[in-house]
Amino acid sequence: MKQDSVTETRGFANLPFTIVNDDGAAPALIICDHASRHIPEELEDLGLSEEQLSRHIAWDIGAGEVAGRLATLLAAPAVLCGTSRLVVDCNRPFGEASSIPESSDGVAVPGNAKLALSERQRRMDRYFHPYHDEIDRRIHGHDQQSQAPALISVHSFTPEMDGFQRPWHVGVLWDQDQRMATPVIRELRRNPDLLVGENEPYNGTNPPGYALHIHAADNNLPIAVFEIRQDLIDTAEGAERWAHILAQALTPALKRHLTRVSA
Repeated sequence: MKQDSVTETRGFANLPFTIVNDDGAAPALIICDHASRHIPEELEDLGLSEEQLSRHIAWDIGAGEVAGRLATLLAAPAVLCGTSRLVVDCNRPFGEASSIPESSDGVAVPGNAKLALSERQRRMDRYFHPYHDEIDRRIHGHDQQSQAPALISVHSFTPEMDGFQRPWHVGVLWDQDQRMATPVIRELRRNPDLLVGENEPYNGTNPPGYALHIHAADNNLPIAVFEIRQDLIDTAEGAERWAHILAQALTPALKRHLTRVSA
């Protein structure tokens, strides 16, 4: 990480989530499933070193910083997950091998090896469910105000994976619902300096993200899932720049969404 790198979030007072811009009234809810690299003290860093926990295996570098700044720019609330994806991945359903991984990108995670079902359930109850319950609460709180929110999910990806140099600056993922994705991609591509991936570097349909389906599809909410390349947002300056880029791309789509839900 660079000297002026963004804060390597080690947790939010040991909470399963934190809220940014709690009173934001825009018709949007920003979420960040992998905002933190925090490992609760009782898990003893899952047997990993500080260097390993600073890598992408533990969190989406820069994503939480972008999400928080984006919340301010859009006047929308953001829910940021407070624990590392290695404790329990809040973007995977319970039971998937990657939900509590025994290894990640070739790195063994000793604290996740051969976990008892009771420990898996404890982590779900302590960290996974409170985070998603808060998202649900805010979605349905908007519903009561006749303003179902658009969901905005912020992730980041490594510049290289398995020897492949990923060329995209940002990707927008979608499954079947393109109400937000298509106009946002169109706005991003107005900038000739950006290489924008559509369902790149991951595909919104395979594997399906938890938030995309459970929170968006099941509630018929439009969603934009962003993947930003980590070397572009690993400094405070980069995170600020990309928050502005996303805000500019999202604003027209959010205005159209507000018009639809108010009609």
